Amino acid sequence: MTHTSEQTADWDEDQRSANTEQDRSEIRDLLQNWIIWRDAGDWDRFATVWHDDGRMVATWFRANAADFIAGCRKAFDAGMIGLHSLGGTSIDLQGDRAVAQSKMQIVQRGDLDGVEVDVTCLGRFVDAFEKRNGRWGLVLRQPVYELDRMTPVSPAAVISLDEKLLRSFPIGYRHLAYLQTILGFTVDKGLPGTRGPAIEALTKRMKQWLDGADATCLDS
Repeated sequence: MTHTSEQTADWDEDQRSANTEQDRSEIRDLLQNWIIWRDAGDWDRFATVWHDDGRMVATWFRANAADFIAGCRKAFDAGMIGLHSLGGTSIDLQGDRAVAQSKMQIVQRGDLDGVEVDVTCLGRFVDAFEKRNGRWGLVLRQPVYELDRMTPVSPAAVISLDEKLLRSFPIGYRHLAYLQTILGFTVDKGLPGTRGPAIEALTKRMKQWLDGADATCLDS
């Protein structure tokens, strides 16, 4: 049986559509696996989410994936509590490149002058992905911090904050940065939030990545 050029074109379009949906499904799996495996301390599987040259940016860490995993493992083994959850996801695909944006929530627990507190931070993960040798993997994960709050674990407890220190951090993650500073971390004060030059620059870099620029375009 012969096929008309129109039938062939329809088949090609269906195949492209199926491939695109498969790519989106694989990327969504990676996004969900990052959350589960990282918070569960499943480090061997967590490493498979990344490409070997993958990088992570966070309030307390900016390094390659291997060093980030080692840092997470050290904190996990020391009993530090930091948990993540994931919301809706938007994925832009262009060939073997993708940029995903996912609503996320971070909860970190710590001791503040003898009072146990939780910091909840809302924002987005902005992720650069690439498909290499048939496998999608993370090339860069950049959180965007939009809003946070700090609450004592016990409703009866009262906390007192150093307002000058608190206001030295960007509004989107100032309570998270405050707690992490008290816990001994050095916090990056230039990370992107909902508005401003940092998020505009990140958006531009991600567009360049989708358009085929070298991975150095992702450097901030």
